[in-house]
Order: sequence, then structure tokens, then C-alpha cells
Amino acid sequence: MTGKAALRANAKAALRAAAERLKAAFVAAGAEPVEADILQPADVLLDLYGEDIRARAFVTHDPVMGEAMLRPDFTVPVARAHLDAGRAAARYAYAGEVFRQQETGSRRPPEFLQAGIEVFGEAGPAADAEVFALFAELLAPYDLAAVTGDIGLLAAAVEGLSTTGARKAALRRHLWRPRRFRALLERFSRPAAARPPADETALAGRGPEVGLRRRDDVLARLAALAEDAAAPPVPPAEIAALDALLEVRETPEKALSQVRNIAVDLPAIAPAIDRLAARFDGLSAAGVDLDRLTFEATYGRTTLEYYDGFIFGFLRPDRPDLPPVASGGRYDALARALGGAGAPPAIGGVIRPALLPEVQR
Repeated sequence: MTGKAALRANAKAALRAAAERLKAAFVAAGAEPVEADILQPADVLLDLYGEDIRARAFVTHDPVMGEAMLRPDFTVPVARAHLDAGRAAARYAYAGEVFRQQETGSRRPPEFLQAGIEVFGEAGPAADAEVFALFAELLAPYDLAAVTGDIGLLAAAVEGLSTTGARKAALRRHLWRPRRFRALLERFSRPAAARPPADETALAGRGPEVGLRRRDDVLARLAALAEDAAAPPVPPAEIAALDALLEVRETPEKALSQVRNIAVDLPAIAPAIDRLAARFDGLSAAGVDLDRLTFEATYGRTTLEYYDGFIFGFLRPDRPDLPPVASGGRYDALARALGGAGAPPAIGGVIRPALLPEVQR
């Protein structure tokens, strides 16, 4: 083995040892060690990942399994195995490689280590605070800033808008795509415009049916567009309140003050604010210094789409070239998508061991 090869082997072994130490810390926190196959069935899993990971997954075909992919993370495979086993409350710890295609010129490797924990059957702000505090303790030796968000707060704001169910559904679907979300908001704020109702005459002289969409599908779509165009605009005060919510980036105390003021025009977010306040209380009780914590309302909107509540990350603000060293959040909706309405609540997070040497104090 050459000198360079030996150095690479030693570096890889050191990273693996670091991942195993993190895994052991999660086991010490009550988790049981678990493995997940590197090759995963893609049919269901790809639909559960966000747009970003779907585009970056390594997908192949197996004559027995069918469409398959190299695991892009551990959360979905671990959640699927837990729910298939019919268990309720459980904690799992893991460490291993995940695989994601990277953009041309990116310094990020397509294969990297993750160590993490997934917690099932524990709901509410207390469980959120416990998981976050565990990560904060493990990452205390490193020079990192902690950021939190709450996708549930944004979802509640969308649900409280004075508009149609179809428009709310469109905004919820694009909550993780800020540009598309903004374009929809602008469109929904415009005055209603009359459109003629769709009937057979709308397609007269348009030629034969071609492709997968049938005449009835096209007519239904035209009717939906006409209905949407005739809908009243979202009130300006609600648009302004939602814009203000998206701008919140403060310490927990100041963030709570701001979102409570915003709730005057968006009262539907009041229950979500109560949960947010309870979570901050839980974090404080767990020993987290709230003055060093940032709440950013938009945090997590461009990451994994299966997070639907509390979300957190540990990062270096002065190193925008680095992804978050650690990240996680609550994904109750993903658990229900895999296990049905009775699925237990779930929260988890991961650490990237390869980034720890770059952020050592």
C-alpha cells in the first residue's frame, strides 16, 4: 500500500470510528442499534422524499426487486422497518454510508457517513426538546450555531388563509419550494377574473386526442382553472402577515413576541404558537441556552420535505460551502404515510462525522 493509500485508509477508519462513537452515544440515550440495507426498493420511497433528494438519488433496476436505489438517508428505511414490525414506541441508532448525486463542481462527496437516531411513539414539545438537547450536548465541543424552525407553524398559517381549499392545497404542496410558493401567493392575491365555463365547445376543432390525457381530464382541468380564476383574492392583511411570518429570524423570546403580533391577522396560528412556546420552555428546562439559539421561520423549507413540525440544524454560518453538520426534525406525517392514521409520532436527526474535523474549536 502506497503512502497516500495508507493515509486515505487511515482517514476512512478514523471517520468510521467517529461515526461508531456517535452511534454509541445514541445507544446510551436509550436507542437500540439497527442496520438498513444499502439497496432499497425505490417504488414507494422515492415518493416520500422531497424533490431535492428524488433528483439526487442513485436509481437502478434489479430483476427481482424492480426499481431500486442506494439509500439516500436512513430515516425512511428505518421508519418503514419500524412500522412493518408493528411496534409503537422505540428508539433506533445507526451509522453508515448514504449516497446522493452532487452537482457538477460540488465539493460534496456522493457517498458520506451519517450517524443518527430515530425516536417513535413520543410526541409533543418535551420529546422535541429532548432530541435537540441530545444533539446540542454531543456537538458542544464544536464551533457551531444552532438554528430551529417549525414547518407546522407555516402550515397553520397557510391553513388559516381566507381562500379556497384548492389554493391552500397548492400552497401546502409547494411549502418547500420558496419561489413557486411566492409565485402562487402573488397569483392568489390578484382580483378575481371571470373565465367562461368549460364545456365541449372549448375543445371543438382541436384535433384528435393524443397522449395520456383524455377529453374529460382536459375539461376537468379547464373547469378547475375557471373556478380558481373566479375565487376572491387572499386579503392583503393576510398576505402581509404571512410575509412577516416568513421574515421572522430571532432569538426564541423575540421570535415569540413577533409571531404573537402576527397572529392578530392570522389567528389560525395561535395553537402552533402555543406549541412553539412550550417547546422553548422544554429546551430551557433541558439546559439549552435560548439566547444562543436562533428561530428562523423559513428554516428547513429547502431541505427534506418529510419534516412537518419542529426542525433543527447545527451549522457554521461563516462556511456557506458546508452543509449542516447535523440536522433533524419531526416527521409525523411521513409515519402516517407509511403506517396509516394510527402510526406513532416520530422525530430524529443525523450528524455528518466527516464535517466535524472542519468545525473543531
